[in-house]
Amino acid sequence: MSTTVPSTQQIEVEETIKRIQTHKGVHGFVIVSNDGSFVRSTIDNSTTMSLTGLIRTLSDKAKSCVRDLDPQNDLTFFRIRTKKQEILVAPDKDYLTIVLQANEQH
Repeated sequence: MSTTVPSTQQIEVEETIKRIQTHKGVHGFVIVSNDGSFVRSTIDNSTTMSLTGLIRTLSDKAKSCVRDLDPQNDLTFFRIRTKKQEILVAPDKDYLTIVLQANEQH
């Protein structure tokens, strides 16, 4: 009987998912690999596709802006806050993680 051993990347993805799901107000998330394949999503397919395309474009532009300002620096995280929700984005060397969460008004 053969058993499959999870790769380091699979373990990292599972740990990230567990950490995301424990945060208060999280509505959903998308994890997509940098080659464009979807790893995991908890939101509907249509929203996943449009959100990922738009956020990937914005992330690429933000990365470029950070490098233009300081060539030895790199973008690690950004947040978009709207009246209704927050979009948290963590571009990584292997994955793009997008989290949708409630915008807590104080």
